[in-house]
Amino acid sequence: MVDVTDKEPSLREAVAHGVVRMKPATVRAIGGKKIAKGDVLAVARIAGIMAAKRTGEIIPLCHPLELTGIDIEFREDAKQGEIAIEARVRTVGRTGVEMEAMTAVSAAALTVYDMCKSVDREIVISDIMLIKKSGGKSGTFQRQE
Repeated sequence: MVDVTDKEPSLREAVAHGVVRMKPATVRAIGGKKIAKGDVLAVARIAGIMAAKRTGEIIPLCHPLELTGIDIEFREDAKQGEIAIEARVRTVGRTGVEMEAMTAVSAAALTVYDMCKSVDREIVISDIMLIKKSGGKSGTFQRQE
């Protein structure tokens, strides 16, 4: 594990993104809360938050962090048959929260899959990536489209 003892704490934030692709009817069922296991996006949001908080236990050599904020948003597009997921994670600390943001997106996407697999076996999880990070010695990163 990288030694961050001598680093100064700073406000750090990371934003990650991912997409869950599925049949348009599945997106409509999610939006209409017609999936048998329950409110898919509410459960996926909680799963993402829980995963972000436990990233240090899941990813080897990743520092356990005291997170100060986690926001997870979903954008449903039934016409395209996809749900976009965005996670924003914040802390004041000595190391960044990129892994926490990407872990949150991953867990939220896996939860969508798990809750919907009985009605759609063709679900694909893709495009999990860091969109932006700020804070620390390396400064700001912003993905260019």
